[in-house]
Amino acid sequence: YIPQSGPFQGVDFLQSFGSSFPFIQIKTLNLLWCRSCMLINLINNISFTEVVQLSLPEDQKISVTAATVGQSAVLSCAIQGTLRPPIIWKRNNVILNNLDLEDINDFGDDGSLYITKVTTTHMGNYSCFADGYDKLYQTHILQVNVPPVIRVYPESQAREPGVTASLRCHAEGIPNPQLGWLKNGIDITPKLSKQLTLQANGSEVHISNVRYEDTGAYTCIAKNEAGVDEDISSLFVEDSARKTLANILWREEGLGIGNMFYVFYEDGIKVIQPVECEFQRHIKPSEKLLGFQDEVCPKAEGDPVQRCVWASAVNVKDKFIYVTQPTLDRVLIVDVQSQKVVQAVSTDSVPVKLHYDKSHDQVWVLSWGNLEKTSPTLQVITQASGSVSHHTIHTQPVGKQFDRVDDFFIPATTLLITHMRFGFILHRDEPVLQKIDLETMSYIKTINLKDYNCIPQSLAYTHLGGYYFISCKPDTTGAIPPQLIVDSVTDSVIGYNGDVTGSPYISPDGHYLVSIDDIKGLMKVQSITIRGEIQDAFDIHTNLHISDVAFQPSFTEAHQYNVYGSSSTQTDVLFVELSSGKVKMVKSLKEPLKAGEWPWNNKNRLIKDSGLFGQYLMTPSKESLFILDGRLNKLNCEITEVERGNTVIWVGEA
Repeated sequence: YIPQSGPFQGVDFLQSFGSSFPFIQIKTLNLLWCRSCMLINLINNISFTEVVQLSLPEDQKISVTAATVGQSAVLSCAIQGTLRPPIIWKRNNVILNNLDLEDINDFGDDGSLYITKVTTTHMGNYSCFADGYDKLYQTHILQVNVPPVIRVYPESQAREPGVTASLRCHAEGIPNPQLGWLKNGIDITPKLSKQLTLQANGSEVHISNVRYEDTGAYTCIAKNEAGVDEDISSLFVEDSARKTLANILWREEGLGIGNMFYVFYEDGIKVIQPVECEFQRHIKPSEKLLGFQDEVCPKAEGDPVQRCVWASAVNVKDKFIYVTQPTLDRVLIVDVQSQKVVQAVSTDSVPVKLHYDKSHDQVWVLSWGNLEKTSPTLQVITQASGSVSHHTIHTQPVGKQFDRVDDFFIPATTLLITHMRFGFILHRDEPVLQKIDLETMSYIKTINLKDYNCIPQSLAYTHLGGYYFISCKPDTTGAIPPQLIVDSVTDSVIGYNGDVTGSPYISPDGHYLVSIDDIKGLMKVQSITIRGEIQDAFDIHTNLHISDVAFQPSFTEAHQYNVYGSSSTQTDVLFVELSSGKVKMVKSLKEPLKAGEWPWNNKNRLIKDSGLFGQYLMTPSKESLFILDGRLNKLNCEITEVERGNTVIWVGEA
């Protein structure tokens, strides 16, 4: 339609609109001419419909990106099209773009996701879509590879001709590293025989009937896609009459201060060597602190005998042991080298829980204030491994109130993950997690669990995907809600862990989640893959009422773990092989302390492993100690007349 006169004379409306606005559709056009020949135009119902055309090639709907820990990574969204709106990124259904994350902080003009420094927490699935068009999305799988980290045991050993020698290697990495052995720089594989064998998927060199020519430096090498690591275990085969320096060093190392259980019980502290079940030292309650007049356990008023009350202990770099005395409002420091108590550190009233934060070399102390737990506080002892005079400092109160602290959680470091930056404070009867910065000991933010009706009770953490598993307290009806999962990348609750209930425990390699539901009599085992996927493995029904669990590396398979569970009411210990679900009982370990006789926590019968290469575990009964042999899966020995020995620490070789 082209007007022949007036202000729009000669204008082709459709042509003009069409060339300027290619996506304008004119539905009706009314032109009114007035008597004075002036044009009044009234354009009704013009709809400006922007036609956004988006596409995603079929072969790019799923994209896999591999990155090595510590590097940067870019995930590029392959969704293209005319007038493409801004790209939105999600992880576990949480939008990342507006979270102001420290490590995911640049989405670029092209809509790429940029991770400045990749960690194992970043592994997993991400998705991208154009804003407003979430039906068309691309899935990105981020694989995070970690170079191997290796440990050998022993570093050196001396053996007489004719005996057996074993050299072990433990390596972790993502993906699982392949292991190989050299002797004096030459591959041992061609020399394997009945006398020289490789066991447990190549993680152990076993030499029977050793000969002088078996002396050498045995190098374990671990390789994966991200890198290589190696370490040397030295073997000296010598006649017992020849006391070489190596022989003397090995004997001191093997039978000296390392590789001992420290047991804190009513009559002081016992240091026990587990192989022969021998006492190495007994620190009595009346013994004086080194250089002080203070006694280890002063006699309480009205008590006929001098005895000790202990609650919680931690190992600080195999150099010191910190242990709480809740009735004396203090922490004692035991020096491992001298096997003496060297210091008492005053705390708030009734200190009941310790945790050693290795990343920052500090010991966290939870005190109740009184036995009714009405004035709990958190304190920190800094420079914990230093030979200095120690004291406590208070953490920053959340909301200017200390008296709501119920518990705290700091993830343990692992062979691969040597630094932890954050922890959580749990408040009594509050459906929240208070996130704290371990370096500044200050509160950062609150993670709200109210929508899930969850008052947190205990936590576990895996670095594979960076997930926290949270068990919730029973609700008002007594029902226990399922565990919640919090993603540490976004600090968001991403939902329930299926129908899994109970207290969560994570294996040291982060690959297994073991959940204990005492009410249902259920142990549920889940595996966590190297892509951060949580998968159900198997269930074990048990009426043991499990008090505590301990993980131990497998002696028959590399990269695998077993778990032991002690009973709060019975005389058996449960053994589970996590790779297969195989179950066994170690029986006749006598009755534990009754729960009411151990007020400091809900683990009235603990079970303690003996480190990365240790084959022994210790669990106390009411009046005895039992040492289990994890390699042979049986009882090694019972040590009697050790009452209330429910605080145990393992000290390896520093």
